[in-house]
Amino acid sequence: MHHLLKIFIVLFIILTSCNKQDGLKEINDFKDIQWAAKNTQVFKINVKDISKPYVFNYLIRTSLAYPYYNLYLNQKLKDPSGKVVKNTTEEIILFDPKTGKPKGDGLGDIFDFKVEPAALKQVVFPVQGIYTWEISHQMRPDPLLGVMSIGAEIIKVEL
Repeated sequence: MHHLLKIFIVLFIILTSCNKQDGLKEINDFKDIQWAAKNTQVFKINVKDISKPYVFNYLIRTSLAYPYYNLYLNQKLKDPSGKVVKNTTEEIILFDPKTGKPKGDGLGDIFDFKVEPAALKQVVFPVQGIYTWEISHQMRPDPLLGVMSIGAEIIKVEL
């Protein structure tokens, strides 16, 4: 019986590693729950499959100490040569402006938001290599209080 369990575990590891999709999911926490404007978050993805589109998502975590309903983010996508292929600023609505109800999921005083950037919908990469996605905030207060973490999720779409 013990031998069968070992075989099952080895097969499970082999099968799950073969099905691993190209992509990235990384979250960076901020010390003291504040995000300095100069603290640009950098995420890298090694793109191997250029035949399929990729979906991008911001992963944002705030506390109740976050004083605004929105968040202005600047994002840059750079190709493997370092050339900027997308550079946009967009407003992310985190809470309903009238009711204050969060647009994301929450538990207690912590809220998680998963938001697809308007400028990065169904991205098809032209060449293989390591792409860099840089995210910074464009809010007036510096540091920006109440932001616990910023993350990036990039998923290859399986058609």
